[in-house]
Amino acid sequence: MAKRQGMWADLQRERARRQRLEQQLRRSREQALARENREREKARREAERQAAANERERRRLYVEQRKAEAEEKGVDLDTRVARLETLLADGIGGTRSFGFAAFKKAVEPPPFDPQGLDVPVDEPAWADVAPRPPGAVVGRLFGGNARYEREVAAAREEHERRRAQYTEAEERRRRRLAELRAEHARRVERAADETRRQNAEVDEFERAFRAGEQEAVAQYFTLVLDSAEYPDGFPHRFRVVYRPEPKELVIDYELPGQDVVPADRGYKYVQTRDAIEPLVRPLKEIKTRYASVIAQVALRTLHEVFAVDVPDIVAAVTFGGYVRTKDRATGRPIRPYLLSVAATREVFAGLVLADLDPVACVKQKLGALVSPHPYDLEAVRPMVDFEALLKQFAFVEGMDAVAGLDSRPDLLDLTPAEFEHLVRQLFEAMGMKSWVTQASKDDGVDGVATNEDPIFGGLCIIQAKRYRGAVGVDAVRELAGTMEDKHATKGIMVTTSWVTKGGHEHARRHGRMQVIENEELKFLLKEHLGLDVLISLPKRPPKRS
Repeated sequence: MAKRQGMWADLQRERARRQRLEQQLRRSREQALARENREREKARREAERQAAANERERRRLYVEQRKAEAEEKGVDLDTRVARLETLLADGIGGTRSFGFAAFKKAVEPPPFDPQGLDVPVDEPAWADVAPRPPGAVVGRLFGGNARYEREVAAAREEHERRRAQYTEAEERRRRRLAELRAEHARRVERAADETRRQNAEVDEFERAFRAGEQEAVAQYFTLVLDSAEYPDGFPHRFRVVYRPEPKELVIDYELPGQDVVPADRGYKYVQTRDAIEPLVRPLKEIKTRYASVIAQVALRTLHEVFAVDVPDIVAAVTFGGYVRTKDRATGRPIRPYLLSVAATREVFAGLVLADLDPVACVKQKLGALVSPHPYDLEAVRPMVDFEALLKQFAFVEGMDAVAGLDSRPDLLDLTPAEFEHLVRQLFEAMGMKSWVTQASKDDGVDGVATNEDPIFGGLCIIQAKRYRGAVGVDAVRELAGTMEDKHATKGIMVTTSWVTKGGHEHARRHGRMQVIENEELKFLLKEHLGLDVLISLPKRPPKRS
């Protein structure tokens, strides 16, 4: 009985031990799980904290970027305004010299390209074909001497054949080289003729200018004023008339509109709306700056004329400045004059342009007629009626002058792409098909079109030149070369200006070329597209007999 009780006691102790072990194992698992959960929660909280910190940093960087963007826009605005303040100073320091020698060309003969023909053809050598002689023993024992003689005879024939080929090739090379030299000499002479022709025209231009001829003087000072550089937003359009009797230059000048002065004085970033908003410039400041701008333009234009030291030709200048706008009451285009001023060379020479107040100068010293409210486009009557002068004197249009007088499009205002589109439309209206634009190095377009007429049709090369000056004979020769390269049946040179006499002669000699110039181009656009256009050339095309 005691033995059995001892056995049960042992079993109970074993059972208790196992229960303790199981409990320990369960507690260990629970503790490990708790630690894992704590670590996971800790990692989650850390990730959330880091994400919040990253978002704050990202937001901070974004705000800084937007503020910098607003500041950069403000700097650009300040730069624009600063240029308006120095219009006169820039003109004083940047006046160009317009000596007639600058218009002349030096003779620059085209380089000669021998196309590799200046190197003689290599003369064939006997060693290249001569057989190797046999040794003494082999020659005697195996008939080597006889075989060698046969090889020598065959080699002589091959050598003579090569000599004949060499002589023929060398003769061809010399003939072709002579042809290239003769062709180059002709090109050199043509280049020299073209240079002499241009320089002769410059000499004639200078003679007419020194003689005080109306058109030459007006043309010269048109070039002077055309060279002036103004900021973006300035139209830079004008007309010039020269009155030889009082030695007076009359300038009709388009001034910039009120929007040339920025309506904003800066920019700020509003974080709550995530927007860059403008800071409005006070209206009083805008009006003051605009009055200064038009006064500076007037003084600068007078300076650019008087800087040319020709007192015997120009003793006085009258400047009329207008803006191009629309009448609010009628909607029609108008040109109110905001400033009209006249000055003699002697009076203007007494001004210290770098130190004066432009508005005070034109009003008080020069006695200009100035709009009391130029920003509001309140007009004044100009001192000289420019339109009346046109009935008496020759005038020259500067840049896009005529386009400012009515609503007709000026072809010289078009971009190259717009001009290409217009030329394509014209020739399509004239029956051409399959227009393809070609790469071009000049300010125009080249086109290849097909006339589908079964009798008179074929490939046609169209070269368009949106030029203000003459199109020389070299451009006509290039068109002829393109025709030959494309095997074209016809070539057409279209230009807003005119082709020189030499260009016309070359086109006539060629026989398959046609020239369409200034007035004819305007007629064709009117005839086929119904477009009434202007071409405001700086000088009138020469009359053809």
